[in-house]
Amino acid sequence: MRWTKSLINTLREDPQEAEIVSHKLMLRAGMLRKVGGGLYSFTPLGFRALRKVEKIVREEMDRAGALEVLLPALQPIELWEKSGRASQMGASMFRLKDRADRIMVLGPTHEEVITDYMTHEINSYRQLPCTVYQIQTKFRDEIRPRFGLMRAKEFIMKDAYSFDVSLDAADKSYQAMYDAYVRIFKRCGLVARPVEADTGTIGGNHSHEFMVLAPSGEDGILYCPKCHYAANQERAERKVAGSKYSTKVGAPEEVATPGAHTVDEAAAALGIPSTQVVKSLVYIADGKPVMAIVEGNAELNECKLRRLIGCSILEQADIATTEKAVGAPFGSIGPVGVKLPVYADIALKGANDVATGANKDGYHLRHVSIEDDVKVTEWADIATVVAGDSCPHCGESLVIERGIEVGHVFKLGTKYTEKFEAKYLDDKGQPQTMVMGCYGIGVTRTLQAVVEQSNDADGIRWPISVAPYVVDLLLLDPSDAEVSKVVDELEAKLDSMGIDVLVDDRNERPGVKFKDADLIGCPIRIVAGAKSIAKGGLEVKLRGEKDSELIPVSEVAEKVAEMIRKQAN
Repeated sequence: MRWTKSLINTLREDPQEAEIVSHKLMLRAGMLRKVGGGLYSFTPLGFRALRKVEKIVREEMDRAGALEVLLPALQPIELWEKSGRASQMGASMFRLKDRADRIMVLGPTHEEVITDYMTHEINSYRQLPCTVYQIQTKFRDEIRPRFGLMRAKEFIMKDAYSFDVSLDAADKSYQAMYDAYVRIFKRCGLVARPVEADTGTIGGNHSHEFMVLAPSGEDGILYCPKCHYAANQERAERKVAGSKYSTKVGAPEEVATPGAHTVDEAAAALGIPSTQVVKSLVYIADGKPVMAIVEGNAELNECKLRRLIGCSILEQADIATTEKAVGAPFGSIGPVGVKLPVYADIALKGANDVATGANKDGYHLRHVSIEDDVKVTEWADIATVVAGDSCPHCGESLVIERGIEVGHVFKLGTKYTEKFEAKYLDDKGQPQTMVMGCYGIGVTRTLQAVVEQSNDADGIRWPISVAPYVVDLLLLDPSDAEVSKVVDELEAKLDSMGIDVLVDDRNERPGVKFKDADLIGCPIRIVAGAKSIAKGGLEVKLRGEKDSELIPVSEVAEKVAEMIRKQAN
């Protein structure tokens, strides 16, 4: 491919809209163009890289025995009402009406559609196990689209779904997809860590996220350097030694704390550390108010609380709703004497000398014993784990890193198949409910994650496996007939070997071509100029290496093939 025919238009400066390095580089390299908030067009250069990611995904899905399908992006709302997720998805789901006034949705995912399909296609245990997948456009109305392809309103995803006769069989399908994901991300040149994760609105009882380590990642990953426990911050657990305030000093005492509405203000008014103050929060769980309590310096983990309660929708109550539910001013609420279900973090177990709101304006209670003075509905680990907390397995201090979620695998059980009556006949002719799993990869997000992890001060550093072009062949002077002939012959040779080559044939200064070569980041650069040819060869180097090597013209193609083989290994 000739640069002059490729529609590659690079930018010298970072676009103002871009916040993270991968977004900046993909725009500057001419791979993406913004259409609107969370909406991007792929240029020919960007589309080539995207297709290479898709190719890897397809190969590994096929290798794992999955069958490719294509499901509609436009779906009737009735399917989502049948699963119960129409309300769960809320405003994030695009809804529209057709000309017959029927409500339709643009699919954010396809569990409902595939389960409905398999309900009619699978009849016998002889057809199971069965795993299908697709690479399809998805739509989610993000509140704040940002970071380019990382959080977009429209994106490309690979979603796969397994159907099995039993939980044990489903575990095998899950492992097959897990292993395939490990291979996919390795082939894409990514350093990805699988971690335990929350199942969210997808549901199920177990899941793993595949996280690409990057400082710009939106998610925190807690891991243990000793036993290798790893989990998303939404899911992470910790070992708790017990409350530091276990000594009982008497009955609860009401203390005036005028103007103290936050944990820190209450701690200052009472002359105690914030860890000794209990944070009380009111949530609405499937329409009903509940209270959750954690240590004052801790952050409540809403994902853990939702799992504990077993509700579909969990939202923190606003001030008015909180005051109505508790019957007390917002800044003074506490768990003592409330008529709401109270869910307490395990770090408060054994706490006999802590402070809480007194459910009275301008007052707090001191010397509260949580177990004696509070009617706790259930104890659980409901706080967000932070660096330094103890590993739940071995007790070692946990370490935190940032990560970008690129894949997620779920054990769904019968959540969808029961509602859709997706059954098969067993070997005795009896109807049984299929067991399901689902497995997603953000294809467009994976592409940008590669750039986020593989770059330097000069631009992108593509792994050979997903580079839009493997070779960037710089023709320094297009008017030089002798050099142009060498380039033409080398281009034809590389093409015949199946090696993607981009010939920079622009009438530009060499400095511009070198800058753009580093920016778009092709793994191998070949420089063809009159001086090097006069010396008997062409300059060849890997992206990121400082020095090039002068290779005889007749040996360049084989040298490139050798470099590709070494990089692949």
